[in-house]
Amino acid sequence: VQLEESGGGLVQAGGSLRLSCAASGRTFSSYDMAWFRQAPGLEREFVAAITWNGGQTDYADSMKGRFTISRADSKNTMSLQMNSLKVEDTAIYSCAAGRTWHTLKDPSEYNYWGQGTQVTVSS
Repeated sequence: VQLEESGGGLVQAGGSLRLSCAASGRTFSSYDMAWFRQAPGLEREFVAAITWNGGQTDYADSMKGRFTISRADSKNTMSLQMNSLKVEDTAIYSCAAGRTWHTLKDPSEYNYWGQGTQVTVSS
């Protein structure tokens, strides 16, 4: 599976962005999908995830109520709608795919990663 993110950019605090992750391969629908982010000087951080059948979603506490993850298997895409963005949301956002066993939040559970897209939130 190859993953490619898009939709990043510069936005003012309080604004919105929608990130997309396009996947190649016929087995996309069998993978759990997630978004992680990494800001300069910080470790990679879990953002949100969705199970292979869309039946379960999970969010980091600081994203709950602001971010929404979704997937469209017919289009081999996953999206992250980000609202009420804050300066501290500035980071490179990467999508990931895998068949998780223990938790959706652990990056080691994911086998495939995109290159990432930059999100910058200005004050």
